[in-house]
Amino acid sequence: MFKNLRMGTRQLFDYFTPCNLCDIGMKKHHGICQSCWQQLPWLKQSIQRNQQQILVACHYEHPIDRIIQQFKYEQKLHHQRLLSGLLLQLKLPKVHAIVPMPISTDRLVERGFNQSLLLAQELSKNLHIPIWQPVQRLAQHSQKGLSRVERLENIEQQFIADSTQKIRYRKVLIVDDVITTGSSISALSQVLEQLGCQQIYSLCLAAARNQK
Repeated sequence: MFKNLRMGTRQLFDYFTPCNLCDIGMKKHHGICQSCWQQLPWLKQSIQRNQQQILVACHYEHPIDRIIQQFKYEQKLHHQRLLSGLLLQLKLPKVHAIVPMPISTDRLVERGFNQSLLLAQELSKNLHIPIWQPVQRLAQHSQKGLSRVERLENIEQQFIADSTQKIRYRKVLIVDDVITTGSSISALSQVLEQLGCQQIYSLCLAAARNQK
């Protein structure tokens, strides 16, 4: 009952308010109009980065790049509706749990939230799949001046399994916001494999250019 009431209220609000992007058209898709929706830099396919296959919704280009930056760094959380909607356009694998990309405690305090967790929560609600957070991330240090091998080693050392976790899942889906080199997903996958995960899939909002 309450869910239907919320949906009805949102639809009514959408009818009387313009598109969140162009501020002109009528909202049709997750807060934006049909025209803006069609003009998004869609990718909707799996790409390979660092020997990992990652399912990606969009290219990291305008306006998605700016929307993600505002969501992530400027606390404009109303973008969550659109960003979650992008992920739901993809053909998602059947898994037992969703694993949001962890961030360090320092980043969490600085930002106030984990953007990947917010996205994972929306997926969890829509897909009726639990969120699993069995890995912690240590302080994230600057990668400037490091070689590619040194960068990978630095990232791999950031992820550690949470020894207090008792639940285990065999098939999981990693959720992240932006994929560049794929090193973070690779490092997280290694720890998940140590925890007994047999099938690990990865999902990202956008793919940035892989600068070697």
